[in-house]
Amino acid sequence: MNFLQSIFLGAVQGLTEFLPVSSSGHLAIFQNIFHIDTGNSILYDVLLHLATLLVVFIYFRHEIWQLIRTFFAMAGDLCHNFRARFFPPKDQEEIVLRRIITSNYRKFVLLIIVSTIPTGIMGYAGKKLIADASDTLLVPGICLLITGILLLLSDRVTDTWKIPKDVTWKEGIIIGIAQGFATLPGLSRSGTTISTCLFLKLDRKFAVKYSFILSIPAILGATLLELKDLGAEQITASAGLCYAAGMIAAALVGYLCIRFMMKVVSQRKFRYFAYYCFAAGILAVIGHFVLMR
Repeated sequence: MNFLQSIFLGAVQGLTEFLPVSSSGHLAIFQNIFHIDTGNSILYDVLLHLATLLVVFIYFRHEIWQLIRTFFAMAGDLCHNFRARFFPPKDQEEIVLRRIITSNYRKFVLLIIVSTIPTGIMGYAGKKLIADASDTLLVPGICLLITGILLLLSDRVTDTWKIPKDVTWKEGIIIGIAQGFATLPGLSRSGTTISTCLFLKLDRKFAVKYSFILSIPAILGATLLELKDLGAEQITASAGLCYAAGMIAAALVGYLCIRFMMKVVSQRKFRYFAYYCFAAGILAVIGHFVLMR
């Protein structure tokens, strides 16, 4: 992989991570079509994921900071309730417990946790399947067609109104399961989770925010799994420059795509991405059978 190829793959990662067209699917397709050899570098994959993760932190920095503060406040209340329940002061006649969910932010924190659990289980259990699926054009092609169907249907959804206080725990689990399936190459993570949120009647802007913030623990978890297999990968000076260029490209393009997505979802224009997914999926499936000859 040379310098320009690294920038190209980084831009593809940043573009497709946040647009509903599947980053893993496009990376698999482009690497297969253009025969781009990354040397099976786990570190390069990790760095690209960290670049897109950084973009989410920067764009949603105010919300994320509030969620972090809320998380620790909730942890403090839980500790207080545990102490009050099991180790109450002897001079205290009545046990006073604190309510844990008292705001939309607190409900959102717990929803993120609830949604992350099924995603983590599915991602870990299907790690080998996901790796094998990325070595062919057929699976990404089929999954892109499925993504297109989801996007087309989600554009037809009306009356989206739910904010955190209205979302049930069951719905949070369903969103997490949808994100778990989206680990398959070609099945867009953002497209799948946003569409699922819209099917469940979540407010459109909240659906985008939910999807992108939910990606943080998912990306961190996937990164930790990859770091376990990193080993002692040797990095040359030229490879280091290529990796850095890929990260910068992924971050810059990714930031612009998040801003773009916030407008697209509100205006119900997912159908254009659906048409693109149909075209890309059909080409990938055709390409699979052509390359097999």
